[in-house]
Amino acid sequence: MPIKPSDTKLTGLFLDMLAAEQGAGANTLDAYRRDLTDFSEFLGRVGHTFVDAQTQTLRDYLADLDTRGFKSTSVARRLSAMRHLYRFLLNERIRTDDPAAILSGPKRGRGLPKVLSIADVDRMLRRAKELSEAEDASPSKRLRALRLYCLLEVLYATGLRVSELVALPRSAAKRDARMIVVRGKGNKERLVPLNEASRQAMADYLAATEAAKTDKKTGAAASKWLFPSFGESGHLTRQHFARDLKELAVASGLQARLVSPHVLRHAFASHLLHNGADLRIVQTLLGHTDISTTQIYTHVVEERLKSLVRDLHPLAEK
Repeated sequence: MPIKPSDTKLTGLFLDMLAAEQGAGANTLDAYRRDLTDFSEFLGRVGHTFVDAQTQTLRDYLADLDTRGFKSTSVARRLSAMRHLYRFLLNERIRTDDPAAILSGPKRGRGLPKVLSIADVDRMLRRAKELSEAEDASPSKRLRALRLYCLLEVLYATGLRVSELVALPRSAAKRDARMIVVRGKGNKERLVPLNEASRQAMADYLAATEAAKTDKKTGAAASKWLFPSFGESGHLTRQHFARDLKELAVASGLQARLVSPHVLRHAFASHLLHNGADLRIVQTLLGHTDISTTQIYTHVVEERLKSLVRDLHPLAEK
């Protein structure tokens, strides 16, 4: 009788496939690994493995997640991980059936994204600019302030994912570059335009790092990254930027819980649509493969259409 491969081995093979065939990034692979590890631990407690678990056991796991207080979005993500895993096991002939095929996920209301107003973003940009120009700041503190201002300007100008933003190469800060090449999900590249403010912010920040080359504490001298760090990745982490952004929000008179890199990405998209941008263009700029992902912003388009009819229709009430 053949020996059944362990859940750990199957998870590794599955993740290798995602990386090789679908170009899945490190964050995606980590998420799948966490979800499948939790699923495997549950199966172990009830005496099953990936290879012999049946549909009812999978339903029991989803019920267990609900009992543990998981949100519907988290349950749906775990179900998606299981579906992908069992499709892989079926294709590899490790299993002859797919126990996840008939499972239905929790009903999810499509919540509207948190969005900052244009005035809120302006307040944050002004405050970040003030901090970067503070004459009494030490060189290292001024460099950090310039970095935060640069990050904020580029994020609001481009709508990049935070993972794309912090991993920008140093070459992206070329003064004459009006477009930058971004490597997004699935290792796909896209061109994203820069505005004058973001180009100037990158130029000022790059000039400051060049001036600080002799200071070994900056770590800027030999790095290929625009936002270098001493961490394992070699560049600024998403978590570090998110913390800095929340501190800036508080300094700007905003609530920290309302501000994150992803909220600013939403603001970029919503403000573009509010000012008349085409949904397909915004889809391309955000790097969404499917237009349905971008359609979460259609409420912005609908509100704009309503205001146009209200303000411009000849029979509208004045």
